[in-house]
Amino acid sequence: MLRRINMSRNSFAFPTAAALFRRRLASHFREQSTIIRTAVDWTVLLYIIIPGGLLGGRFYYGYWNGEQPAWISTVPYMVVPALLAILLATGGIVLLLQEGDSLFLRQRQNWISTIILRGMVYSLAVTTLKMAAAFAILLPFLIKGFGVSAAGAYGLLALTITCSWSVKLLGHIVKVQRQGFRRWLWLIPAVTVPCGVYLRLAILWKDSPVLLFIAAGGFTVMAAIVFRTRLRLRGTFMNDVREDYKQRMKIAAILLRGVLDKPRPTRYKPWIFRKSQPLLASKEPESRFSAAAVKAMLRNPAHFKLYLSFTGVALVAIFIVPAVLKWLLFAILTTLMAYWLSSFWLLFSGDDYIGILPFTKAQKADAGSKAMPILLMPFAVLSAAVVCIPVYGWWGLLLFIPVGAAAAIWIGRIFSVMRFAR
Repeated sequence: MLRRINMSRNSFAFPTAAALFRRRLASHFREQSTIIRTAVDWTVLLYIIIPGGLLGGRFYYGYWNGEQPAWISTVPYMVVPALLAILLATGGIVLLLQEGDSLFLRQRQNWISTIILRGMVYSLAVTTLKMAAAFAILLPFLIKGFGVSAAGAYGLLALTITCSWSVKLLGHIVKVQRQGFRRWLWLIPAVTVPCGVYLRLAILWKDSPVLLFIAAGGFTVMAAIVFRTRLRLRGTFMNDVREDYKQRMKIAAILLRGVLDKPRPTRYKPWIFRKSQPLLASKEPESRFSAAAVKAMLRNPAHFKLYLSFTGVALVAIFIVPAVLKWLLFAILTTLMAYWLSSFWLLFSGDDYIGILPFTKAQKADAGSKAMPILLMPFAVLSAAVVCIPVYGWWGLLLFIPVGAAAAIWIGRIFSVMRFAR
């Protein structure tokens, strides 16, 4: 029986979870090196690394054995832990999970647990090396420039490393359990609170190495508890894979940031109109089409951000000009916004998916005539408020809503007639 089990194990390419993890770790290293080689010519890079390393080493040696630079006396000590705290908040956990594990390792939960365990240990080891390297660069300034003792420097290093473990693990648990704005509601305190505590303790206990080591012990206990919680976490496999892919592609994202547009994240539910409730009371096809355009505008991050950005700039511009020019600028900016919204409608109604629906040109034009005033209304009302309230005082509070609504309806209909073919 034992011989049969051994034969069945040897029949697999990877008889153990540890062997599978080592293979994936090697593949991960090759993947990262391939990404870097694709974007960087190593021959050219060597001409930068070798002289830069020699020059940096010379400066580093000089900071240890010579005089500190003059600017170090003008920099407060809190800058060093602040830089380390910023570094604490970056990075993440790589588990080396793959989509196929949900199929091929479904009956081997202990294999998945082993991969997750080793991936977390690997990620924390990389984090430790990263923090230690950053600390080594800052060490001569700490000891020579700010007068920190050797024991105090070791205590700060221990505090930095253990806090980085806690921040990475807490942030990872939030990322794989939450989506949308709830993720940020949990992620911000999960990252900022430990970093804030770290920054406070590093400044207060600069000359108390014992207290720094005690605080490092507290962070170690917290990291151990969060580590154990992550190992017991269930039902997050797809989120684990997605987050793992984001972490592995970070270098590629940095290298291609100026070349390719950032892909939109997967959204399970829209952040507004989550139940797709009717926006307009009318049940006519044109009204449903108009409501779909309004929802598409609000749900698209790029379009909605552009709408808010233009609105903010317009409000500031109207507010700072003299009173005699406010109405003129209001009319010009509202016209510009209406032109952009009409272009958005033409793009929306001309989409290939919209072409599947049996709408005629006249129906599309009627739907656009209804959507234009709705989309233009918030901008026009806010702009009218910036005009009416400073110019007319209390009367402006009564005037800006009807004036803005009337302007949105009138200008929206003008552009509907001018640009929407029937």
